[in-house]
Amino acid sequence: MFSRDPLANPEPLIRRVYAYAAYRLGDGPDAEDATSDAFERALRYRDSYDRQKGEPAAWLIGIARRSVDQILADRVPLAEPADVAAPGDLEEQAVARLELAGALASLTDQDRELVALRYGADLSARQIAELFEARTNTIEVALHRALERLRREIAREQSDRPSAAAANGVRV
Repeated sequence: MFSRDPLANPEPLIRRVYAYAAYRLGDGPDAEDATSDAFERALRYRDSYDRQKGEPAAWLIGIARRSVDQILADRVPLAEPADVAAPGDLEEQAVARLELAGALASLTDQDRELVALRYGADLSARQIAELFEARTNTIEVALHRALERLRREIAREQSDRPSAAAANGVRV
């Protein structure tokens, strides 16, 4: 049973909101700002929370989405930083993160939002459906299709990547 106050247990809510914001904005100050802004708004409007419409986490993620969207809209595009190879053991992890970031960038805004809500904010399909005022099945299908596009893009990037032996000048 939920408490009447949606912010009665803030610690797990803070982690989920921050995880969502960091998924969309990257770790750091922007994600912290979005999380802070979401909780500031939630405190101001906590009396409008209706627990019959969903869980506190979904309500807060809905608020955080506005903050994230505003930060994204206000960003000034910067030059791409040069790719630097990670030393030793971290190389494969770095490559995998870069491939994932590239694959995510190739998705539509809606697909990225669905993936961020599901895996960044750890919301269920039902909770996402509540946010979008859609049927759960519709969200599940859209999420499945977005993940399939993401998998195909990652596979394409991996097939385009030269093998480690070729990159090091070794003939096979």
